[in-house]
Amino acid sequence: MAKPLLILASQSPRRHDILSMMLLPFETLAVKSEERIDPASSIEENVTRLAHEKAVAASAVVESRGKGHTIILAADTVVAKGSQILGKPAGYDEAFAMLKSLQNRTHRVSTGFVLLSLRKRHTECVTTSVEFEPMSDGEIERYLLSQKPYDKAGSYGIQDPLLACHVRRIEGCYYNVVGLPLSAVCKALKGFL
Repeated sequence: MAKPLLILASQSPRRHDILSMMLLPFETLAVKSEERIDPASSIEENVTRLAHEKAVAASAVVESRGKGHTIILAADTVVAKGSQILGKPAGYDEAFAMLKSLQNRTHRVSTGFVLLSLRKRHTECVTTSVEFEPMSDGEIERYLLSQKPYDKAGSYGIQDPLLACHVRRIEGCYYNVVGLPLSAVCKALKGFL
């Protein structure tokens, strides 16, 4: 029996790079889905629901192309300060305000991921706590102007130059903060391969 084809339902270069660390062949498939947060649901419920919606959308595309036995991996990541979800900023001003609000305090990064095949589904949420050293307004401005993290939840990438210099503490999976909790995905994939 042929090995199943692993498909990453994401256009994120960060997720692609993280998944590449497994040294397993995979393809990527960008899918569109409405990333709507339901305020009545928990953060964990929201990110796993959004990941599931992406996986289902990718599965429909894959089935229409007749790809055979596949495993779809989809994920969604949010940054949360207390119960407030910080998504992707609309521009510089919103990004500045988000980063300013995260200074000298702990926040959480949660990634929901779904593995989906014809025979089974695995859904999981991984949360990592992150704390920044205080950044001055000038340091925040320099980071935003040099890195332009407007495509990132919470207005930052932990791996970005300048920002990485201000990470005081991290508790949990580093790769989760980048966009995909690699160890949890590896463990879950074993049940599919």
